[in-house]
Amino acid sequence: MGLVEFFKGLMKSGNAKNIQNAVTQFEMFSAYSPVFHSWGGKIYESMLVRESVDAHARHAMKLKFIMQGSARAKLKTELLSGPNEFDTWPSFLERCSNIYRTQNNLFISPILDDLGDIRGFWPLFPTNTEVREKDGIPFLVFQFGNGKTMAMELNKIAVIRRHQLQSDFFGEPNTPLDQTMEMDSMTMQGIIEGIKNASGYQFMAELAQKMFDEDVRKERERFDKLNFGEKGGRGLLLFNGNLKNVKQVEPGKMPIDTNQMQMIRENVFAYFGTNMDILQNTADSAKLNAFYDGETEPFAIKMSEALTRMVYTRREEHQGNRIFFAANRLQYMNVAEKVNVSKELGDRGAILIDEIRELFNYPPLPDGKGQHAPIRGEYYMADEGRPGAGKDKDEKEKGEGEKDE
Repeated sequence: MGLVEFFKGLMKSGNAKNIQNAVTQFEMFSAYSPVFHSWGGKIYESMLVRESVDAHARHAMKLKFIMQGSARAKLKTELLSGPNEFDTWPSFLERCSNIYRTQNNLFISPILDDLGDIRGFWPLFPTNTEVREKDGIPFLVFQFGNGKTMAMELNKIAVIRRHQLQSDFFGEPNTPLDQTMEMDSMTMQGIIEGIKNASGYQFMAELAQKMFDEDVRKERERFDKLNFGEKGGRGLLLFNGNLKNVKQVEPGKMPIDTNQMQMIRENVFAYFGTNMDILQNTADSAKLNAFYDGETEPFAIKMSEALTRMVYTRREEHQGNRIFFAANRLQYMNVAEKVNVSKELGDRGAILIDEIRELFNYPPLPDGKGQHAPIRGEYYMADEGRPGAGKDKDEKEKGEGEKDE
């Protein structure tokens, strides 16, 4: 079926309820309730969190989808243009990375045709997920923000986790960020309130004559309405004889605690594994390489393994069929480093000519001429001969010449 039909089936709450009512709770050895409650994207409303998460997505979207092996040839052809009819691979990877970082759980559902064969992928964003069991088979039961539910066998869903500890199926929630997010919110609110107070006027004065409480209230309202009301004066404050010793109250300035702001930033950076250089795109190749090794590559490995397990059978995996997310688009090296890598790997036949050209954003050579891995001319081509072949040939010809003489 197409993606539209897939969504229609996904959102048929009647079928999903029947499945949900038919299954029982799947108890694990840990006796920990395997239920995942989503944050609903709330931490994503923080500017600092959003930029930290986006830093990962900007690099994850550079990964290149590759299917290796001869199995699922039709699926391989269909996935060349993207994981589904709405997404390109960069947009798919970007959303997957955002969900993975903000929820610590990523569920990727297969898109099936009428015969039940996989024809694409779609990342799910449930608000609540739990594991249930029917006839000994574990099911994932999803509940979405619109109240609809669906259920699918656990082994047919790609599940990618982060910070997994207590639950046998899900990553832990982002509760360690609660205090940091609260401090960030209170700090920003304090700054905003301080600006508001600084832009207004406050006065204190003595009453020139004794008044009842009700009269004091009316006098205050009269003064506010006269000087600050919609029809009152602007720029000129008027006082009658009922007030004396009028003084303006200067609002206290709201100091910005730079140490506190720095602590909030460092907490968020440490939790999401990033830094200001990555956020502002000022990191050099060494920092970008460290960021790739520590953050982007583990995400690519998890995605590769999860989709491989979802798409292929164990037998197909053993025959060399796999899904990869390659990093050949991560061109964070400077020109000098690219030249050095090209020279060291290219001269030894470790990479193809087209792969070297891709490092410098050059197009592939025409007619497949770049699909060769050359070794320096004084040796031999990587796909021809063997070490010392030229030397053996020279010695053979020399021996034959001496024999003729």
